Amino acid sequence: MTYNTKLLDKAKRHPEKQKNPDRPAGRKPDWIRVPAPQGKNFTQTRDIMRKGKLTTVCEEAGCPNIGECWQQKHATFMILGEVCTRACAFCNIATGKPDKVDKLEPLRVGVAVMKMGLKHVVVTAVDRDDLKDGGADHFVKTIQAIRLKSPKTTIEILPGDYKGRIEDIDHVIAGKPDVFNHNLETVPRLYPTIRPGARYFRSLRLLERVKDVSPSIFTKSGMMVGLGETKEEVGQVMDDMRAARIDFITIGQYLQPTSKHAPVMKWWTPDEFKELESMARAKGFLMVSATPLTRSSHHAGDDFKKLKEAREKRYGISSVAVE
Repeated sequence: MTYNTKLLDKAKRHPEKQKNPDRPAGRKPDWIRVPAPQGKNFTQTRDIMRKGKLTTVCEEAGCPNIGECWQQKHATFMILGEVCTRACAFCNIATGKPDKVDKLEPLRVGVAVMKMGLKHVVVTAVDRDDLKDGGADHFVKTIQAIRLKSPKTTIEILPGDYKGRIEDIDHVIAGKPDVFNHNLETVPRLYPTIRPGARYFRSLRLLERVKDVSPSIFTKSGMMVGLGETKEEVGQVMDDMRAARIDFITIGQYLQPTSKHAPVMKWWTPDEFKELESMARAKGFLMVSATPLTRSSHHAGDDFKKLKEAREKRYGISSVAVE
């Protein structure tokens, strides 16, 4: 199945959204446009994924940065299949009944990381509410496989909320990723319509739990703007994140995947993103990335280096962040 086919087959990907009225996204502003994916390295990255029978969130979510990242031989692996058990109004990942968990997938991810020579890797997953542990053990096995095949690679994970089950959250934390990322996505007022399967404070508590159990792990969270939130609401989310001791915040413009998804309510300008960046820095985050095209895993390797430098500069230590 090709990248374009996956994006066009929206009826199969999102059966729950087909009764929604068509809400065309309209013309994108100039600052949100990106070149079409191309280049030798892009093709090589795509071939490694195909041969390894691996899934990337770059393709599944229709990320606008896929051309840039794959050309640089960076990719975000998506484990536990390509079908999600939840149906967020903003997301382009397919919704439905997932396939059986592929027990060899962690090893294939490890081999791909080794072949690509990645210094830093990001691994995310679909939500698997059909599994007793939500896929937590599969995540841990993937971390272990990467460390086996590419021991010098630093690992950033982007797991689900495990419905708040402490034992599953702690199991993943015990895998000792270098960065634990979990996106809040939007402001709490919009959760019922935009992220109905999740709970705002459950996600916050998950990230707080990481710091409680293992303070040396960097925590990271992101949100989209353009769904109808106010600047004041975004500021409150920032405050909530800092209260949960989150190190790194990412903020990007929401892009409507299809006419059946939640509509873009506002195109935030580059100057407004600079204001959001200034707000976040003033609130004490170690790292801030706030641009229209910012995504959770965009430039993750370079950002990890900056994170370590920022922590050492602020606290004079490199191993454990002191709040």
